Amino acid sequence: MRLYRLLAIGLLLALLTGCGPAIVIGAAAGASVAHDRRTVGAIVDDRNIELKVGSALMGDSELREKTHINITSMNGVLLLTGEAETAELRDRVLQITRAVNGVRRVTNEMRVAEPSPISHRSLDALITSAVKSRLAVTRDFDPTRVTVITEDSTVYLMGLVTRAEGDTAADRAATIDGVQHVVKVFEYLD
Repeated sequence: MRLYRLLAIGLLLALLTGCGPAIVIGAAAGASVAHDRRTVGAIVDDRNIELKVGSALMGDSELREKTHINITSMNGVLLLTGEAETAELRDRVLQITRAVNGVRRVTNEMRVAEPSPISHRSLDALITSAVKSRLAVTRDFDPTRVTVITEDSTVYLMGLVTRAEGDTAADRAATIDGVQHVVKVFEYLD
């Protein structure tokens, strides 16, 4: 409770002094740090990795036009999902990604295909929400420790978890209507 009061006071002070965006970002990070098993430094590093990779990919006009790539970093492990129109474009994404400082490993789940339409992405967003909701009501389970990404009806699960937590998350995700596959991209604590 004290953490939330401090964050609220900091947010109020920041808004009064004109530094709102920096504090809001810090407040969001502060709230997630309470349950995240990564260090604060690792969380910041992961966000920086995502921003650097995203910026590098957006800087390439051909990639910007002919790919749809989701970038998720967890403890230096980078998950790439989405589509690239050709194998050459996919390989270029991988080359750019691997060159980013701080990336320990790349898990490539990109497909060679036309970028998915908005209707598919909307369905994927609904599946992600359903999985998160199911995890939120799972007894003796902290859903904030699992990141859920859905691409083409495949659910990817990331986080620093025990094997039992990973199995529980995967089992719950598999019961959601529309889920075709569940892929665990966890780092295990045991």
